[in-house]
Amino acid sequence: MDNTILIIASVAVGAIVGFIIAKILERNNASKLVKSAKKSASAIIKEANVEGDGIKKGKILQAKEKFLELKSEHEKVILSRDKKMAEAEKRIRDKESQISSELSKNKKLNVDIEGKVKDYNHRLDVLDKKQEELNRLHKSQVEQLEVISSLSADEAKSQLVESLKGEAKSDAMAYVQDKMEEAKLTAQQDAKKIIINTIQRIGTEEAVDNCVSVFNIESDDVKGRIIGREGRNIRAIEAATGVEIIVDDTPEAIILSCFDSVRREVARLSLHKLVTDGRIHPARIEEVVKKTQKQIEQEIIEVGKRTVIDLGIHGLHPELIKMVGRMKYRSSYGQNLLQHSREVAKLCGVMAAELGLNPKLAKRAGLLHDIGKVPDAEADMETPHAILGMQWAEKFGEKPDVCNAIGAHHDEIEMKSLLSPIIQVCDAISGARPGARRQVLDSYIQRLKDLEDIAFGFNGVKKAYAIQAGRELRVIVESEKVTDQIAADLSFNISQKIQTDMTYPGQVKVTVIRETRAVNIAK
Repeated sequence: MDNTILIIASVAVGAIVGFIIAKILERNNASKLVKSAKKSASAIIKEANVEGDGIKKGKILQAKEKFLELKSEHEKVILSRDKKMAEAEKRIRDKESQISSELSKNKKLNVDIEGKVKDYNHRLDVLDKKQEELNRLHKSQVEQLEVISSLSADEAKSQLVESLKGEAKSDAMAYVQDKMEEAKLTAQQDAKKIIINTIQRIGTEEAVDNCVSVFNIESDDVKGRIIGREGRNIRAIEAATGVEIIVDDTPEAIILSCFDSVRREVARLSLHKLVTDGRIHPARIEEVVKKTQKQIEQEIIEVGKRTVIDLGIHGLHPELIKMVGRMKYRSSYGQNLLQHSREVAKLCGVMAAELGLNPKLAKRAGLLHDIGKVPDAEADMETPHAILGMQWAEKFGEKPDVCNAIGAHHDEIEMKSLLSPIIQVCDAISGARPGARRQVLDSYIQRLKDLEDIAFGFNGVKKAYAIQAGRELRVIVESEKVTDQIAADLSFNISQKIQTDMTYPGQVKVTVIRETRAVNIAK
């Protein structure tokens, strides 16, 4: 037990002694570490001081170099500014010297001008004195002449003027009389020469139209298909086009009869399409006729364009071009209106060139002189065609000379341009050629138009066609507005109106057609 305590005590004492020794050693080591650290720190500080001095010296050197560089640049800028200022000062000195020289010159000029002004004033004074002296001498001479001639100056002047007037008047009258006699001798001869030369340079064929067209077919079997079952196809064609279809024993031909050439052309083209297609029935007929009518309208525009291009006319309004195209399907006393207008335009161009006028303007007036014969509405038909054509030309921007020539070519208005008598003469030349016109045809066509107009004067009439050379009037009414009883009354009223208002040979049959359709579409 005692040994154990001793051991523990010795161990404890040893531990204490070891701890004390360790502490002492630790202090010694710490002091050594501190000393070494201080040495390292001093070395580092010394090194840092050396490096700092080097960096400082380097920065000072860089700053000095930068300063020297900036200083040199600044000196360059100052030198350039000084140079510019020197140049500016030199220019200013030059300007000042130039201005001073100019001022000296101006002073000299002012002195010279003042001297000249004084000289001129002196001369003016001398001239005024001389003028006064001349006036005094002239007055004294006039007084002396008045005393010698016993006439005043005004009386002598009036006598002189009267004598000069008389001489000039007699000379002028003699000159005018000579020119009038010369014009009488040569005017008729020159006019005949111009007209003959113009006619010789325009060669045209006879332009007589007729009222029938022949539609050629390949075989007579097609006639039966065109007629249709119980004649329904031919009735549909006649109702849609207003053209009488004559199917007789003529081999491989069908005759289309109508006074309106547009309707005949629509019917001919429609028949051609139907026969070529092979499908001929009422619904198809109406469809083809509508398409053909649109095609004819387009063709009218194309004909008008080709005509103005052929004649070298430019800048014509599209509506006037359309009217020119419509003239192809109109006739005047049997003469095709478009061919007549083209002929008049060429005649006018040649005649205007011979007379030294504007041939292009003359052609323009010649082409448009009969546009009033293709009216759009029934109200326009009451206006003379020359006046109507002039109104249309004014509306679509034609020149006053052209408008006056159109309106005056039948003496309905006063001629105010040299083109007007040329248009009148050329129109007469074109219409007076042998075989150019047929007077009876025009009255016949007018009678058929009057027949149709009478029918259109009644309510409910949709279409009216004069056929059978005016012996039958076929009237198509609107089924919604006209009943069967009203249709019968309408037929009687139209026949009575024709009988009282018109003069015609033979009889006129009035046929009123009322048709009701019910159309539905299966989808």
